[in-house]
Amino acid sequence: MAAPCSEDPSLERHFKGHRDAVTCVDFSLNMKQLASGSMDSCLMIWHMKPQSRAYRFTGHKDAITCVNFSPSGHLLASGSRDKTVRIWVPNVKGESTVFRAHTATVRSVHFCSDGQSLVTASDDKTVKVWSTHRQRFLFSLSQHINWVRCAKFSPDGRLIVSASDDKTVKLWDKTSRECIYSYCEHGSFVTYVDFHPSGTCIAAAGMDNTVKVWDVRTHRLLQHYQLHSAAVNALSFHPSGNYLITASSDSTLKILDLMEGRLLYTLHGHQGPATTVAFSRTGEYFASGGSDEQVMVWKSNFDNVDYGEVIKVQRPPATLATSTGNLAAGSTSLAHLMRMPAVGTEGLCPLSGGLSWSSHEDSVTTGKPEVDFPIPPGRGRSLESVQSQPQESISMPQTLTSTLEHIVGQLDVLTQTVSILEQRLTLTEDKLKQCLENQQLIMQRATP
Repeated sequence: MAAPCSEDPSLERHFKGHRDAVTCVDFSLNMKQLASGSMDSCLMIWHMKPQSRAYRFTGHKDAITCVNFSPSGHLLASGSRDKTVRIWVPNVKGESTVFRAHTATVRSVHFCSDGQSLVTASDDKTVKVWSTHRQRFLFSLSQHINWVRCAKFSPDGRLIVSASDDKTVKLWDKTSRECIYSYCEHGSFVTYVDFHPSGTCIAAAGMDNTVKVWDVRTHRLLQHYQLHSAAVNALSFHPSGNYLITASSDSTLKILDLMEGRLLYTLHGHQGPATTVAFSRTGEYFASGGSDEQVMVWKSNFDNVDYGEVIKVQRPPATLATSTGNLAAGSTSLAHLMRMPAVGTEGLCPLSGGLSWSSHEDSVTTGKPEVDFPIPPGRGRSLESVQSQPQESISMPQTLTSTLEHIVGQLDVLTQTVSILEQRLTLTEDKLKQCLENQQLIMQRATP
């Protein structure tokens, strides 16, 4: 077992508070909050500032299966086995609006990048799209023939991808509401799917222990990883697009270098299945949850590049020229394919020997050893000691950006308050109608 060095991922903190398996985690935009859902039906909001008390939100009547912060971080969506979706204001009051979204367990919730739409997936075999602020149903996508485990918007909001127990991953056009393509390479249930930050690729995880990466323009299978010894439950792309992290029922997290198609790290921290994992918005941290009821926060430490600057300045366009004609199957380098800035990969050669499609040994050859991280006896290092590099705004002054973000946040809270008032007004109207009906019945009975 190799001792972790300063460049290796390190366990920063771990949170205890759930009373059953953790099913989902997500960071807020500013990294001040981390949300987690659990089989205990509670939603926890953990504060990254040390010594700050966590919020415990109750409202769902059954296990929480999914959480997602809105792009502004001022709203939080959760889905549950109670068939409902709740939209929360993540403050000390913990107010929420609830709507019956599906006729079976809600497995996935995800905000569009503009914050105006929400996509949900369910065991009722449908994917549904909603208007965020009024929780108004917009349309349904219903070509899956088994439970839908996950659904995500593309970064530009024009596509939706879904993963199902029917062993397929489906790509949808949001405008036409048509299924563009079905990916059928998985040999078992597909548990999770997400878009690459560039929007040009998708990665899916399966109960067959595999992770597969496809190009959404050519629909080619680009990479295939069979590194876990049990089902892969979740995955998350690093915002740079160079790395992918996976969580598996074999209790490990694995970090993959997508540019070279190899395994970088295997992280051992959870006792029992690792059920969920997610990078922070800048990629500086990632969080994981497991059946051991714990939420862990890790510092990435992949290199010293300030990914916040990279993402802000060099985000690639949504549509890129395809360049796959002369690439052999199984030897696709994502850096070559996407023609995008390969952050921190200067000097790395494109994947040439080929990502082995069947051999575990060939696909995990790496210059760095696997690193085992046992849980430390204490709470871990405080995030206060980690100073991120200052970022200069390219397009507008930082003060103006902060002011606009604050205005957007206040508008989110205002619309949420209006939704709560509308909900209460509807309840009042229903009760008044019931009273009038009862009064009419009494008058009819009293009439001789």
